[in-house]
Amino acid sequence: MGLPLLQMSSISKRFPGVVALDNVDFEVYPGEIVALAGENGAGKSTLMNILGGIHQPDSGLLRIEGEELVIQSVADAIQKGIGFIHQELNVLDNLDIAENVFLGREPVWAGPLRLIDRQQIHAQADLCLERLGLNVSSRTPVKDLSIAQQQMVEIAKALSMNARILIMDEPTSCLTTTESERLFEVVRELRERGVSIIYITHRLGEISNLADRVVVLRDGRNAGTLAGDQISHDLIVKLMVGRDLERFHSHSASSFETTGYFRVLNLRTTRYPEHSTSFDVSQGEILGLAGLVGAGRSEVAQAIFGVDPALGATFVLGGQRINIKSPRDAIGHGIYLISEDRRRAGLVLEMSIRENITLPSLQDYASAGWINRVAERRVAQEVSSKLNIKAPSIELKAANLSGGNQQKVVLAKWLSLDPKVLIFDEPTRGIDVGAKAEIYQLMRKLADSGVAIIMISSDMEEILGESDRVAVMHEGAITGILEHSQCSEEAVMRLAVGESINEVA
Repeated sequence: MGLPLLQMSSISKRFPGVVALDNVDFEVYPGEIVALAGENGAGKSTLMNILGGIHQPDSGLLRIEGEELVIQSVADAIQKGIGFIHQELNVLDNLDIAENVFLGREPVWAGPLRLIDRQQIHAQADLCLERLGLNVSSRTPVKDLSIAQQQMVEIAKALSMNARILIMDEPTSCLTTTESERLFEVVRELRERGVSIIYITHRLGEISNLADRVVVLRDGRNAGTLAGDQISHDLIVKLMVGRDLERFHSHSASSFETTGYFRVLNLRTTRYPEHSTSFDVSQGEILGLAGLVGAGRSEVAQAIFGVDPALGATFVLGGQRINIKSPRDAIGHGIYLISEDRRRAGLVLEMSIRENITLPSLQDYASAGWINRVAERRVAQEVSSKLNIKAPSIELKAANLSGGNQQKVVLAKWLSLDPKVLIFDEPTRGIDVGAKAEIYQLMRKLADSGVAIIMISSDMEEILGESDRVAVMHEGAITGILEHSQCSEEAVMRLAVGESINEVA
């Protein structure tokens, strides 16, 4: 294969109380797609943040084309031909697409006046969007785009840099199947042009589909490498977790304590005011809510939780009609929402694990205006241990946790209360294979204890594997509800594109 384009040798990095990387070796050859796999907290992000100029290693060497170098900043990494597409969106919604794509790198004219050449940035941005199959103008304000489209803008930004090494961290986490397929085409085109791709994903099917090699990290160390025909779901999982992992989805018939325990009748959201939605979920049931991106599933969840109050709806809990006009109302009735955007809507990143967990129920630890820190720490520690949150202390800031552990803190926040209805919006987005299994087990235990669970997911395997029933949405309305025995990928997709339940049956 010749000489590697990139060599990272014996890379080590420590943070307070944590050894993030311990003598890790990693290399990439020209025109190669290397998947970087591992559980949350395995060190993938830290390794890539060192390559991207965000962190400096404590020890180790980095070479590009055999030349030893130090990458001191993000700008330094970009100058050396390293592009980084982060999992969390870094777009500015007050700017248009082209302004985001070329932010900080705007072409200028008029000599010392240094005026931005807007015609050029829009022309070049339009070419990037065309390559990605995104049929919108580069003059479109980012605030008018969906989350999936904003993710494509991030990818367009990296493509515009003409990077030799392109790091993609969970690039399809917000994309539809069609958008993902187009991205895979672009990745293969870049490989043919000699660009090296470092591809980080928890979707193991994508690794099998794209990667030439897979490098697996576990607990900050090299766990192994697979190449070519060696790449398989089971072998990747075994390297990631250090053991054979039983099949995630072991659905068994559930016995519901109270059928129709939580009922949503004639719900209309601000996004689809002309369509109403009705469904119910029983105690002990996991009701999957499926549909294509933009079908209105998250809007239904936000209306139930009172974030964006419904234009009209009737809510019935345990046979009693209830009013929900705000999150405070929902929380008062034991209805909790675990948002798909954990960083913006689920956590206060600058607060500690303990503070995040006890935040919704802080009054329970207060007396005469003083917080009982001993009781607060005890509860936070118990819930953290129950969910296996990987952190040296519950006093660690949430911002310093891996994505999967951040998701567990969001779960812990509500589990420290007494949930009656839990709404999971994309519960395992960006979460590794081991943490997924833990969350599925937790959801089933909650259901078995009598909690009514509504699970919104774009992962078809998750919907089919975890749901007792599946309600499918299209343009703000439910097109059909499938019993578990009726569920199949074809049936769900036909309902998702607008066919009626009678047509599917």
